[in-house]
Amino acid sequence: MKLSPLAGILLIGLTAFGICTSCTSDGKNIKGKTKTTIAGDSVAVEDTTASRLPVDTAKYDALLKKLANGDTTGKWPVKKQPYPLAGAILPFKRIVVYYGNLYSKKMGALGEYAPKDMLSRLDREVKNWEKADPSTPVQPGLHYIAVVAAGEPGKSGKYRTRMPFKQIDSVMTISRMRKNLIVFLDIQVALGSIRDELPQLEQYLKLPNVHLGIDPEFSMKDGSLPGRRIGTYDAADINFCSDYLAKLVRKYNLPPKVFTVHRFTKKMVTNYQNIKLRPEVQIVMHMDGWGEPELKKGTYRHFIYSEPVQFTGFKLFYKNDLKKAPNRLMTPEELLKLKPAPVYIQYQ
Repeated sequence: MKLSPLAGILLIGLTAFGICTSCTSDGKNIKGKTKTTIAGDSVAVEDTTASRLPVDTAKYDALLKKLANGDTTGKWPVKKQPYPLAGAILPFKRIVVYYGNLYSKKMGALGEYAPKDMLSRLDREVKNWEKADPSTPVQPGLHYIAVVAAGEPGKSGKYRTRMPFKQIDSVMTISRMRKNLIVFLDIQVALGSIRDELPQLEQYLKLPNVHLGIDPEFSMKDGSLPGRRIGTYDAADINFCSDYLAKLVRKYNLPPKVFTVHRFTKKMVTNYQNIKLRPEVQIVMHMDGWGEPELKKGTYRHFIYSEPVQFTGFKLFYKNDLKKAPNRLMTPEELLKLKPAPVYIQYQ
């Protein structure tokens, strides 16, 4: 299927538009030093010494057990995972984000609404989660697609378009309209390589409030065009990213990075058991499929619960989730009953 135009370039997020059935669910204020951002603003960073210490391990273990929701299979909580460095967001907070791209109103709430309106809507979702689970503080954020799968090869021939830094800067500016808002930069490599794309974003990823997302759906290792088939990443690709992030954390004395991996089919992530966990990086396997509640829960059970990595996420689509009966979004209360309970929530 031909992809749709985005600001004069044919760009698409398959999950954003829902253009093929295979895309459905079945298929802190910190004391210490300051750091200057690329936009010239000063942001707080953790004290260098504190950032090298572990977290409160007893609390960490207790929160992991709580997230497991009484699972008795031994899968959850994940065993033998390293304790993160101090400043870790998960599982001490639940992350709630808006996803999208500023060039398109169809790729998610982040680009659909004007910034003030968008942030007000995100505020309401944050309050819903605070009400549903008062014991877990909510960390709001923006999840921005920084590299977008494209319908044309472009100059690179890779069928992907890198968003200009000035647009990423705009997202960073929007994030400063709310206290302590974090930002995720998401990558859709298409016929490119994560090893080529990730370093392009280092100037942002070395900031303390910027985290990473990668989308296997658009990693077309077989040469297929993005949007025609669902792509894949192997554990080796995920390990490359987490190692890259870990080096940034150590080099720039940062708090741990949160690293999300989209998933709604088995083949989107291969050899999950070989994924390495590190104190500097917190990995979220993120259920990215759309559809009715029972379909989404089934996808979560089959591809997230059954192949445990570390933490889990869950996406809600304001439009695509309403296409079939009962034509409604799942509620925070429903998601909190899942095993394990997702600790990263994304609204598109």
